[in-house]
Amino acid sequence: MGVTSLGFRTDVALRVLEGGEVADRGDYLVVRSPANPEFWWGNFVLMGAPPGPGTAGTWLARFAAEFPAARHVAFGVDTTDEPAAAPADFLAAGLEPQRATVLTCTAIRPPPHPGTGAEIRPLESAADWRQSGDLGVRCYGDDGSPEYRDRRIAARRQLTRTGRGAWFGAFRGGRLVAQLGVCDAGGGLARYQDVETDPEFRRQGLAGTLVWRAGRYGHEVLGAGTLVIVADPAEAAIRVYRACGFGDRESQVSFERPPGE
Repeated sequence: MGVTSLGFRTDVALRVLEGGEVADRGDYLVVRSPANPEFWWGNFVLMGAPPGPGTAGTWLARFAAEFPAARHVAFGVDTTDEPAAAPADFLAAGLEPQRATVLTCTAIRPPPHPGTGAEIRPLESAADWRQSGDLGVRCYGDDGSPEYRDRRIAARRQLTRTGRGAWFGAFRGGRLVAQLGVCDAGGGLARYQDVETDPEFRRQGLAGTLVWRAGRYGHEVLGAGTLVIVADPAEAAIRVYRACGFGDRESQVSFERPPGE
């Protein structure tokens, strides 16, 4: 199954770089991250087309067969169009529709209000990566088990060691207060990952400065002609990306059901 969605094409490429596996079932793909079974979007089914009404039971059965131990459910949809109304049986099954915006950029530019007073550099040492995990907790709370978080950090760090990507941080007084990753997704594409800013340091231009610096790395070091980032259209961060030269390209559609729901 070929993937037309730029968001999911780069998602899948990065999961493979992290050591994930992809199985083609004809009308859907199965993406696995054996090293981290708690990672929802490392263990998901990518549908080849939007699901029709009355198919929730079939898709749930497929997911259960592929991931019998999973407590979550995650479906991506390989489409680039604006999402239609979710089928009623998906909603009844607790599968919440998600819509994100995929943005692209071929010439990154500095933000209009760059951050000052911060050291911008790649994460390198074990102490840097410990701070990376701590920053994620400050941004999103104690989300997931410690094992899940440690495995995500290990996957990111291993990816940077291969030379296929880098994680950049903004440090104030030696403390990591903002970070993001940019990775080679193949085909002249570089994909941003996990843009995070400490709540105490937001609206200071740090995220935009990181986006710009990482974009230069993507163009100059990774050799990418096109930079790709995915954002929630309702969040303020999308305005930061647009200010750095990104433009809306397509929609990314998915369904998820957290554990216990």
